[in-house]
Amino acid sequence: MPFSNYLQNKILAAVLNDAAYAAGATVYVGLSTTTPDETSGATNFTEPSGNAYARVAVAANTTNWPAPTDSTSGATVSNATAITFPQATGSWGTVTYAGLFDAATGGNLLAYGALTTPQTISSGGQLSFQAGELPLSLN
Repeated sequence: MPFSNYLQNKILAAVLNDAAYAAGATVYVGLSTTTPDETSGATNFTEPSGNAYARVAVAANTTNWPAPTDSTSGATVSNATAITFPQATGSWGTVTYAGLFDAATGGNLLAYGALTTPQTISSGGQLSFQAGELPLSLN
């Protein structure tokens, strides 16, 4: 998952302008049925509506997100625990992207990435990301 422009700007301002940036104690994983636009924050990040859809809260700690590791392609971190969405009570459509937000609703898109395989979520369906399936990297 690449970082959004919003988060890139916050990181650069913190490092180069001594601007404070306080990461939250929780990140929220959301799903999109459209391709997000990085330049406009969460523009075109279209989440399912209704049918028991909700972003999943994940505590920002080393149990859920271990310390980043270095490689020749940059620093990488991935979820270490499963992230499971509620069971759908109706259609959520075809989900093509996942994203990390700083709020349960609204808020700022922090990072996003395409799913390896789009998922059509119907009534009774449930999407889960197993450990290691949501990698984030800086390079």
